[in-house]
Amino acid sequence: MARLMRASPCYLPLWMGLCFLLPITMKIWRTEWTPNIFYFPSSMVPATSSPSPVTSPSPQAHEVRALKDLVTWPEPQGILNLESSTSPFNCDCHILHPKANYSVGESLEVVLTTKDHRNRPKMYGGDFFRAKLHSPKLKAGVRGLVTDHQNGTYTVSFLLPWPGDVEISIRLFHSSEAVQVMRRARDTRPDKVYFSGLFQRNGTEEKTECNLEIPDKQVCVYGDERIEETWVCVRPRNLPCDSLVYHSVGGYRKVTNATEEKLIAGELTDKELPIKIPPVHVITSISSLDTKKLPACAPERLVPQPSGYYYNDIWTTLACSHKTFPTPDQASACLKGKIIFMFGDSTLRQWWEYLLDFIPSLKQINLHVGYKSGPLLAVDPSSGLMLQWRGHGNPLRTEKTMMADLHYMANDIANIGGGPDVVIVFTIWAHFTTYPVEVYIRRVRNIRRAITGLFQRSPKTTVILKTANTGSTSVYGSDWLSLQLDIMLRKMFSELPVAIVDAWDMTSCHYLKEEIHPGKPIIQNEVDMFLSFICPL
Repeated sequence: MARLMRASPCYLPLWMGLCFLLPITMKIWRTEWTPNIFYFPSSMVPATSSPSPVTSPSPQAHEVRALKDLVTWPEPQGILNLESSTSPFNCDCHILHPKANYSVGESLEVVLTTKDHRNRPKMYGGDFFRAKLHSPKLKAGVRGLVTDHQNGTYTVSFLLPWPGDVEISIRLFHSSEAVQVMRRARDTRPDKVYFSGLFQRNGTEEKTECNLEIPDKQVCVYGDERIEETWVCVRPRNLPCDSLVYHSVGGYRKVTNATEEKLIAGELTDKELPIKIPPVHVITSISSLDTKKLPACAPERLVPQPSGYYYNDIWTTLACSHKTFPTPDQASACLKGKIIFMFGDSTLRQWWEYLLDFIPSLKQINLHVGYKSGPLLAVDPSSGLMLQWRGHGNPLRTEKTMMADLHYMANDIANIGGGPDVVIVFTIWAHFTTYPVEVYIRRVRNIRRAITGLFQRSPKTTVILKTANTGSTSVYGSDWLSLQLDIMLRKMFSELPVAIVDAWDMTSCHYLKEEIHPGKPIIQNEVDMFLSFICPL
């Protein structure tokens, strides 16, 4: 793509060139790098068979197959219709082996039985439930783990991390039938979100549709040979392909029929189950969680599930002994002399905005570029801190921005030397929920290759991955679609020393309403986790 665009100036300051096992007695919780966000017993996953190929599949093809198997989701049986779909109003719940009191560090299990809108028991699984245990007065919450038994019943497991009265919340986010709608729209209609390219030359302008691919149209192809990524725009009538100057989101196409619209309607999406379980009393005991004995935060392959919990509005990770940075001076001291590159979407830009607002000595340098795509730069000359955020490149649903300012993340990372004072933070998911997963896998593979090269030349570089946020319900970006990508993203980086900020958990169990752009208390806790990996001691 770069060969058809103006060269982008270097915005880095001149000085850039100069320069676990938890100690508790509790039920053993699953600790996998791949998150147990929604668990299907392996014995119940339908087996698939295919003819043996004449030649062995390539490692890339094998990885794609393994990743798709990892996110296999049960499908509904029969024709989709509203009456036979799972009803959030007819589900039954009860605690398995209830007790008068529970102790901190124990677990609690809830059995969930589903029924359809005619109050008939469901005989298959595939519903997407979200669960949390919380104490509103304590501003405390922890995500629940859902196991699908694929017979209409589910088990929801909760860790009990704090004392007091706790309440159970279980929501039917999508019925299995609604999930099928999401999957079909993702796999068959990658054009449901489209983009615009503005061509300009000698006072003449033309706007055409752009995307990763546009079948059956004459197109201009903007290829990046280095990472084998392409972007295409419908060929303008009167202007050459190299006159493409601006990019923007074009619009959203309706891709669901009347029956599907009913299944994903707002009145049936993300609905709280009418649970008739009174608050559970949890008492302190000698088996209580003691996170102070955990090791300092560092890149780890094992991430416990759940990965942490809120108490008094402060996130406590169960993976390491993290720190909080309540004052600007503490955050500034941690970041002294650091060169920080943030790549991703607007959910990571929130970190950049938080730090800019939080640290008075950190000042933005106006680069006169589109704010929603970047690059955005802030520096603190007194402490030698540089903080840059940049969008991850197309596809990017953004306002009008110059194509020359849109870089593929993999290329930018490949051009960074790295070192002990360099920090790379990245996230990528929200703008890929509308595409088949193969598109996402290819993009993440390129990023992984760039980060692997970075570690080879500068193994002391800190690399941090922010996972997906929750808070979206539409067919263009539902949490179910995000979850599929998040699981694959974690798996694809499981062999590299990349630190994890588990935004999925942190946005799942807070008292604030779940939104794709969470409120300041959540962002502050995410940034504290980010800083804990930079300054673990």
